[in-house]
Amino acid sequence: MDVKNCKMCGRLFNYMGSGKPICPACASKLEDKFFEVREYVRDHKDAGINQVAEENDVPVSQIKQWIREERLAFSDNSPVGIECENCGASIKTGRFCKACKDILANGLNNAVAKPKVVLQEKKQETDKKAQVRFMDKM
Repeated sequence: MDVKNCKMCGRLFNYMGSGKPICPACASKLEDKFFEVREYVRDHKDAGINQVAEENDVPVSQIKQWIREERLAFSDNSPVGIECENCGASIKTGRFCKACKDILANGLNNAVAKPKVVLQEKKQETDKKAQVRFMDKM
């Protein structure tokens, strides 16, 4: 446990080491704001991110964080969008666009698959060494 000052109100609290360093009271207020924003977005599907922020008294950066965490998503026809962290394409939720997600997934799958091939080659080499050989008598 670590004692830290809350980033929002400045009070001391026991920080457990997960997430933003904010006290439980401010975390509860932030969660209430999230539900307000979510309801506002449901009711005003064509609202921009700046309008959502102004109407709900929430910073744009906080709304973007909720979008990146995939807690808040916008419809495909909504003007709200954030940038893919890899290529900069406009996305509606998450951190990466579909193309970059596919590239990352394929890269991870290829990294995992390579050791299996190496293990099979080593097994074949040990099988060859373990074979019984007979010498001809003269």
